[in-house]
Amino acid sequence: MSEQVRALHKNSKISSQKAGLMADAIRGLNVDRALAVLALSPKKSARLYEKVLKSAIANAEQNHGLDVDALFVSEAKADAGMTLKRFRPKGMGRMRKRFHRHSHLTVAVSERG
Repeated sequence: MSEQVRALHKNSKISSQKAGLMADAIRGLNVDRALAVLALSPKKSARLYEKVLKSAIANAEQNHGLDVDALFVSEAKADAGMTLKRFRPKGMGRMRKRFHRHSHLTVAVSERG
């Protein structure tokens, strides 16, 4: 397999569990097919992965001289990022913790062949 060209989006405001579902959907697809899947999905993570995938394609073409038509998504993952801890008032003077989870989105593309 040829070299992998990566693109990252750090501290994306979505949980890694939600973003991981979209990563599973595009992993292993050709880039044009993956972009079509992302464009048709109503999920927030699809918009985020679309930007990262377009960035990875541009990196492969501009920096490494790879053929865009032969590219496929060799790696797509969502790792846990920072977690903001917040509190909400509840009944009888108590507080509840709320976690605002973030994630790091990674997309890597390679040439087939």
